[in-house]
Order: sequence, then C-alpha cells, then structure tokens
Amino acid sequence: MENQLVGLDYVVIGLYFGVLFWIAWWSTARSRTAVDSAVGYFLAGRNVGWFVIGASLFASNIGSEHLVGLAGTGAASGVAVAQFEILASLILLILAWVFVPFYMKTQVYTMPEFLERRYSPAARIYLSWISIMAYVLTKISVTIAAGGIVFESLMGIDFWTGALIVVSATGLYTVCGGLRAVVYTELMQMFIMIFGAVVVTVTGLVAVGGWGAMQEIAGSSFFNMWQPVTDPNFPWTGILFGAPILGVWYWCTDQLIVQRVLSARDQCQARRGAIFGGYLKILPVFIFVMPGIAAYCLVQTGRLVLPKPDHALPALVAAFLPAGLRGLVVAGLLAALMSSLASVFNSCSTLITWDIYRKLNPHTSERQLVLVGRVATAILVILGLSWIPFIKSISGQLYQYLQSVQAYVSPPIAAVFLLGVFCKRLNSRGAMAALLTGLVLGLGRLVAEINKHALTGVLQRFAELNFLHFAVFLFIVCSAILVAVSLTAPAHSEAQLADVTYSTYRGPQENPARRRLDVQLSIVLALAVATVWLYFSG
Repeated sequence: MENQLVGLDYVVIGLYFGVLFWIAWWSTARSRTAVDSAVGYFLAGRNVGWFVIGASLFASNIGSEHLVGLAGTGAASGVAVAQFEILASLILLILAWVFVPFYMKTQVYTMPEFLERRYSPAARIYLSWISIMAYVLTKISVTIAAGGIVFESLMGIDFWTGALIVVSATGLYTVCGGLRAVVYTELMQMFIMIFGAVVVTVTGLVAVGGWGAMQEIAGSSFFNMWQPVTDPNFPWTGILFGAPILGVWYWCTDQLIVQRVLSARDQCQARRGAIFGGYLKILPVFIFVMPGIAAYCLVQTGRLVLPKPDHALPALVAAFLPAGLRGLVVAGLLAALMSSLASVFNSCSTLITWDIYRKLNPHTSERQLVLVGRVATAILVILGLSWIPFIKSISGQLYQYLQSVQAYVSPPIAAVFLLGVFCKRLNSRGAMAALLTGLVLGLGRLVAEINKHALTGVLQRFAELNFLHFAVFLFIVCSAILVAVSLTAPAHSEAQLADVTYSTYRGPQENPARRRLDVQLSIVLALAVATVWLYFSG
C-alpha cells in the first residue's frame, strides 16, 4: 500500500482528524464537570448511555495491530483465531450480569479499589502496580509504535514523525477532555472502523467470486473454528477452558475495559452497554478475519502477491480499492490505533491518580486530582515514546515474550475476582497468597519459555505447554491456594463485605420491563454465538 495514497485519500484522512477534534471539543464543552471534577474527568460524570458504552468497549479493544493481525492470521490459518472475538461476546454477558451490579453499587473508580473493598489495601496495591507496568511496558509503546508504522508504510512519513503525530493528537484530547472525550470520540471511531472493514471485506469477496468460491478455494479447514487438541495455537480444549479465564480477566477486571462501564448513568445502562458490546464482538469474524481469508484465496488463484500473512489487509487495499476508499481504510486504521491509545492513557492515569496519589494524599481536592491525572497522562506519553527504541531494537520473538507476561499473570487476578464475589469466606490472606503464587509461576513460565531449548524433561514440557492450557493450570492452582489459605485466617466481617459478594449484596430496585428486555437480548446474543460456532464447525 506504500505510495498508493492520492490527494482524495489525504482529504478523507484530514476530515477524520477534523471531525475527531470537533467531537472531543463538543463532548467536553457541553459539560463543565467533564473537566472540573474527578468523577467528570475520570468517569465522564457517570452519565454515559448504553450505546456509547458498548461502542467504546469495542473501539478501545480493537487496535490497528489487532485489525492487521486478525486479517494476517486469517490468511495464514483461517477462522480459528476468531474464537477469542466470539468468546468475548459471552464474557461480556458475565460482565453484565455478574460484575456490573457490584461495580455500580460500590461506586468504585478503579478495579484495584474494588479489590481493596473485597479483600485488603495490599491487594489494591498489587493490582495497581501490575496494571500500570503492563500498560507502560506493552500497551502504550506497542500502540505508539504501530502509529509510526502506519504513517511510515502507508503515507511515506518518517516513523518518529508519525509516532509523534499520533501521540500528540491522542494525548491532546485525552489530557484536556478525560474519559468523556475518549468515549465520545471512540463512538465515531467505531463507525469508521466498521465501515472501513466492511468495505475491505466486500471488496475481497467480490474479487474472489463470492462466499461460495472463497469456501471452495480455502477449503473446509480454513472455516473450522474447532482445532484439535494438538494444534499449537488454538486447541479446542484451550479455547473452551483457557480462553474464558483470560477473557474474564480482560473484559471483567481490566481497568481499560471496565472504566467504560463505570461511567454509566445507572446499572441498567451499564449492563445494556456490556450486552451491546457483546453483539459488536461478533463482527470481527466477518469483517476482520474474512479479508485475510479472501487475500489467501486471491494468492492461490494468482491474483495477489502476499510476502507475509500480516500484509493481507494492506495488500487488499492497495490492489483493489479506489482513491478515497483507501483513505477511508487508513482513517479506520488510525481510528483503531488512536482509540486504543486514548483508552490506555486515560485508564493508566486513573490508576496512578486514584490508587497511588490519592492513597498517599487522601485530602487532595478534586481540582488537584484532575491536574494530577493530566500530568500523569503527559508522563505516560513520554514514557511510551522513550520505550519505543527498546521495542524496535529487540527481536520480534522476545517482544512476544514480553507481551505474554499479561497472559501469565492474569489467571490469578481472574480467580480472586470471580471466586471473591461468589464466596464470602475468602479473605485477604488467601487473595495475596494466590496473587503472589500466580505471579511467581507466571514469571517462571516466562523464563522457562525464553530458555526452553536449554531445558529437558518436566521443565521443557512446562515451557512448551500451550499458553491456554497453562492458563487453566494456573487458574486451578491459584483458586486452590485462594481457598486453602483463606481457611487459615478468620473471615471478613459482614460490614466489610457489604455489597461485594452475592450473599451480602443489597441491590437497587430495577424496572422489571428493562431487566426483562436485557435478559431477552442476552439470550439472543448467546444463541447468535452458538449459531456462529455451529456454522464454523467444519
């Protein structure tokens, strides 16, 4: 796609930036609390509706590397990679029905704050620092680097110039407008992402000769989501038992995602926003993965040259899209990139301000907290930029190991949240034992994986265990430790457990008609997921 953009494409990209900044300005100018108070800056005044919440959940999850990666994996191995997207639809139902009531009733700002309410300040400190380090070392830097690559490879602009443009543009509206600016710009970015992806998908299908032709050329294995146990990447056992564990951590307990739900005006809006996000997560299998399979088919028929699978999306755009539409797709990539980056900036600054600075300075005014949040965001921008040279200099394989750290520390976090709301007997001693054991085992797995060629016997098998199977193992071990160690210490008092477990929860009265509608929407979503699974079962 290099050097393929023309004047009309740049006009489209310019319009994207213009509309983006207008929405950011409009969303903050219409409410002074968006910039003057802590709840306004960090949680958009707790006044966001379900549609914006669902769109924001989708947009903050999808990055430009996500778009390129899904298409690339689709070109390499078919639809199996879409299991993570489809599973997210069901995990979002868990967020909606299991966790939302507790988060909304306790009125917490962050996930570490909820963990403190349920267990202890030590649990809050642990999750705060783990989350902040993960954001800075992986999410911020990789998203900034992706921005530089987009500008360099697609628009002919120097990598560092491109990275600075993305960081400056995203940082500007995030620092000034807080979460309100982020979620409303993500609403626009969702539409651009989806429309751009639909254009590429339809173009690819037409070029191949239609859905039937694509199935015939690619073969049944490309359209089978359920891979054998021996599959190195997506074994069905790992998908069925391991992926949901990682999903609960990401969709139900990660600050980047849950902060959108916390901004809802009430429990019904929060729940329905999560359900709507679940519907949106069905789309990637059709509009993000299918372009990759279409590119594979075009390679097989000699109509497209594909040096690497990850080039599937840009190759399709360069070969088959006319001027203007190419600019729209680039705008979609930028939208994906900037929405993810803004989400990380805002969520990480919230953790720094609320869980660290405010704990050290409990009497700080709200205006001071907002200022600290803005300064924290600016510092995160600088840290992210300074980390990029290291990311660029290390091997791709080592970078994958760094990325996998989150997958290795997430099962214990999922365990303490999930078991914690169902069982009131669990306490701080058990939670910290589980979290620290999980951290040691997770980091041990990381070290073993890096040095697996020097290992033999049990250690080698431990290092080579599929990461989804390892997630199951780690979740079981941490859950057992959580329960066993909790039994060695007294249970927390009923007062401390108020509204953080099912047996101590006293929820608000809900409109029966609204709740009934949400139940019906959830059932339809579950049936839609089952239908997709059946269709792509080989």
